[in-house]
Amino acid sequence: MRKLLISLIVIAVVLWLPYFIKTYGLKTISEADLPDVGGWAQLDQGNLYYRWYEPEIPNNEIVVLVHGFSTPHFVWNPLMSFLMDSGYKVLAYDHFGRGLSEKPEILYDQNLFVDSLKGLLDHQMVSKPFHIVGYSMGGPVVAHYSRKYPESVKSMTLIAPAGFMIEDPTANMWTIKPLIGEWFWNLFGSLVVFQDNKLDGSPARKDPLALSKSDFMEKARSQMQFKGFIESLLSTVRHFNLFNAEEVFLEVGQLNIPTLTIWGTEDGVVPFAGSEGLMKSIPHSQLIIIERGKHDITYAEPTKVGSAIRDFLNQQLKTEA
Repeated sequence: MRKLLISLIVIAVVLWLPYFIKTYGLKTISEADLPDVGGWAQLDQGNLYYRWYEPEIPNNEIVVLVHGFSTPHFVWNPLMSFLMDSGYKVLAYDHFGRGLSEKPEILYDQNLFVDSLKGLLDHQMVSKPFHIVGYSMGGPVVAHYSRKYPESVKSMTLIAPAGFMIEDPTANMWTIKPLIGEWFWNLFGSLVVFQDNKLDGSPARKDPLALSKSDFMEKARSQMQFKGFIESLLSTVRHFNLFNAEEVFLEVGQLNIPTLTIWGTEDGVVPFAGSEGLMKSIPHSQLIIIERGKHDITYAEPTKVGSAIRDFLNQQLKTEA
């Protein structure tokens, strides 16, 4: 019995010592970590980072950008010129737990993402209807927001939106179980979360505006220095259904909000097959197909994505006129 107890203690130490070493040096994000541009919006749940992008010749239209699961607002940088050069004032932000926003110990579910977006818009006094763009997890966030506040949304753009896998592949995954999940994600989270952009000797991205894989990895991994980043991702997987959101997309489809959908045919994260479900849910949506495009199309093929969004938004303005 004594030998068994000693063995269990040794195993526990071997398993958990790397966890404590990994997490001990993590720091709490503060205002000192913020760049000179943008700032924090003080909301009920904490401080949310946001940044405005101002065009030289504004057309008095606002575009709000909602990023995905793990990569914050920098993913929009390569396509920003397409919006600003056409006169759109753009608001980008980081979800709680990501990027330069605070990482509070709260439940990361759909209500948090919708409420924090609404809180940011109220904080910034955005009162008139705007255009909203959601990428990956940002897709269902946009759908939930648009269902709750349809009067504020002029158009939706969905880039490889999550929510069209009937079965949740994480339902029985041991890697998200209590304690085990914290241990696994803190030790191996970088490999899991950013695997689609790993530096594996693959050819450089062809689009001259694209983020290089090394630049992406540097910016994405910088989040891992902050306490609470990994926990926010894990909580999101546990509490926000990213795999089957057809119900909310069906409801939003009945609102007849002008919609554009952009999807890559070789998306290994949110499979292109989901586009069929999206088009059934929102049959009036335009669908732009990027041949051989992967899940990284927003920052790997920004010329195609940015020009498609610009043209769609400009068409909405012509229709209104």
